Amino acid sequence: MKRYPAIVLAFLFTVFAGLQPNVIARELFQVSTFTPFAQGKFEGPVTFKELRERGNLGMGTLGGLHGEMIALDGQFYQVREDGKVYSIEESEQTPFAMVTHFKADKRLTIPDGTDAEKLRMSLDEILPDPAGVYAFKIRGTFNALRVRSVPKQEKPFPSLEEALKNQTVFELENVEGTLVGFRFPDHMKGFNFPGYHFHFITDGKTAGGHVLDCEIRHAEAEMGIVSSIEVRLIPETEKKEP
Repeated sequence: MKRYPAIVLAFLFTVFAGLQPNVIARELFQVSTFTPFAQGKFEGPVTFKELRERGNLGMGTLGGLHGEMIALDGQFYQVREDGKVYSIEESEQTPFAMVTHFKADKRLTIPDGTDAEKLRMSLDEILPDPAGVYAFKIRGTFNALRVRSVPKQEKPFPSLEEALKNQTVFELENVEGTLVGFRFPDHMKGFNFPGYHFHFITDGKTAGGHVLDCEIRHAEAEMGIVSSIEVRLIPETEKKEP
């Protein structure tokens, strides 16, 4: 049987996100694309050591779809199915993640009583171009949050849809913390999840997860424009020759 070395593919393209003349070009580094990840590609070659070098803010998951990952201020955290927050070792790997060196281009105060739907509508109003890609950091006090995490999956991996049937949902009340997220336009469906996608972590790093809904008491939102994206593609599993 002839063997070939594993190859990790990467490509770079530019996102014209209504970039203004005085806005610094900012890159997003993404591991894999959403379609193969959703089909069950839950292993990846990128370590968290490399992710830390590529950005200080982001989100994703760990190998085997083990929990929800949040990168905030250069630190990487994992929310497991028990709802608790754990630090991530640099040697651990991710099958799907996105990080950027975050810098705010616009800011917005989010008023009391804002839920997830109203939050999305408020953020839409500050986007320079709805066809662009944006990163967000929203810190504040939350009356309530509904978040989830997913247990580690075993081979043969199920689809993401099947795995999410075993998700654990947590209800958080009267907490302070940060939403980390991204918005991708509809025309990038398959490349990433279209629309807004947020993960949450408390200030004390004790709880968090993928955000299903929220009610904000008061928060300050920061939006950063993404002007280019580098993608690390996970190669197909090598097949044995007959």
